[in-house]
Amino acid sequence: MTKQELVARLRDIEWEDFEVKAAKSELPKNIWETVSAFSNTSGGWIVLGVKQSGKTFEIQGVDNSEKLEQDFLGTLRSGKFNTTIFAISKQYTIDGCKLLAFYVPEVEMKPVYFGNPTNTFIRMGSGDQRATEGEIRAMFRNQSFGKKTEETIPDSGIEMLNLDTLHNYRFALGETSNLVDLHDVSDAEFCEQVNITNKGLLTYAGLLMFGKAPFVLRYVPTFCVDYIEIPAPTIQQAEVRYTYRIPEQQNIWEAVQIILRRFRTLVDAPIHIKNDGFATTDESQYKVLREALANMVMHCDHFDSLRSCVRVYTDHIEFMNGGAFPLPVSDILGKIYSKLRNPTIAKLFRYVGIAENAGYGMNKLTSWETLTGTKPTIESDRTIATVTLPLKSALQRITDTDNIDVAKNVAKNVAKNVAKNVAKKLTDRQQQIIALISENPQTTRAEIAAAIGVATKTIERELASLSEIVRYVGSKKGGHWEIINYEN
Repeated sequence: MTKQELVARLRDIEWEDFEVKAAKSELPKNIWETVSAFSNTSGGWIVLGVKQSGKTFEIQGVDNSEKLEQDFLGTLRSGKFNTTIFAISKQYTIDGCKLLAFYVPEVEMKPVYFGNPTNTFIRMGSGDQRATEGEIRAMFRNQSFGKKTEETIPDSGIEMLNLDTLHNYRFALGETSNLVDLHDVSDAEFCEQVNITNKGLLTYAGLLMFGKAPFVLRYVPTFCVDYIEIPAPTIQQAEVRYTYRIPEQQNIWEAVQIILRRFRTLVDAPIHIKNDGFATTDESQYKVLREALANMVMHCDHFDSLRSCVRVYTDHIEFMNGGAFPLPVSDILGKIYSKLRNPTIAKLFRYVGIAENAGYGMNKLTSWETLTGTKPTIESDRTIATVTLPLKSALQRITDTDNIDVAKNVAKNVAKNVAKNVAKKLTDRQQQIIALISENPQTTRAEIAAAIGVATKTIERELASLSEIVRYVGSKKGGHWEIINYEN
């Protein structure tokens, strides 16, 4: 900080990274609270020899700058704090008065406190505040940022995974050109190669992604990925608490699959007819929502008691999770940034194309403004990160009747491209079945029945009559549907 910068700041009120104290002949007792606060926040300057009167500063100077400097720097290295703090000192002369300034940097391994952890302070605006118990716990967890979910769980194994979920993921991976050498290996070998297991032991990441519910909750009792649709712009305005809430899921992958299906009802997906007569769907808006969801679970502190949640209001979608971003949002956007809290979870999503390559995902969220004309907001404080994507006010949740109409339209587009030798006319119900299978080839007969509102046996009879168009490939639990004689 130059002398000119110091003078400029003294003409203004205190900033978040700037604090003055009188300190005529001795260090003020509350200076250590400010040291802790700057260390735990974003760093800042402490200037001695200035008295604050309301919103103005009065320069008084210090009597013995050398002694004050030695006392301050010596205390930082004396063991008073739980870690050594390396401050920079500077002296200034303004209006014939000597001022002493110290720059206290942000410390990577937080919390920084004196005496005991209850003496942990954070910077709030231009003041120092004692950190809450939750904020202190979050700081301790952040010491293992990017490492905790990579750790293995003692006495664990692949038997704690939900193999149906794992096979569903492996099918999705098989539809891509990624990790082709692993498409046909055993489950045990696959898990070792992608860090779901490490030397036979489950990693926390592997358990969170594919685990069985009893084991997930035993080792990560705070696990939750929530999704709520609220029929109003705010919770306070809603006549009912919600119109839909995702049932508790066993693991991240299962929750994400259900949420992604709900997303398709929320955004525009215009259909473009190509020169060859075939239709393509513009899924740009859907892909931004998908990226926001992936970012939420990739950056989430799954060991925090705060529940990660997607809240869908009538005019915006909010992605909120426990665990702050490791850098200010302004330092992330517009740059290739790839420091992740949960590296293996991030890689697993990237392998199947749900998330962008490292460093680009956060920037993709900003494309929402180009697509919709509404500007997203990305916020992060010490314990919470929130991404908000506005919806055009005219958009409303699609009703069940609307969904049926959409399903019919999709099915008609599919049916038009079925081979010429299939001449029979499809019923409305059959069109709905084909639409659901086209959207999700891993769907089950029970899920189709529930979506349409009929018995499972009815769906089985319909599928039998559609045997020339639809077939099931693979095992009962790990297989998938295919629409045959389909022209691409």
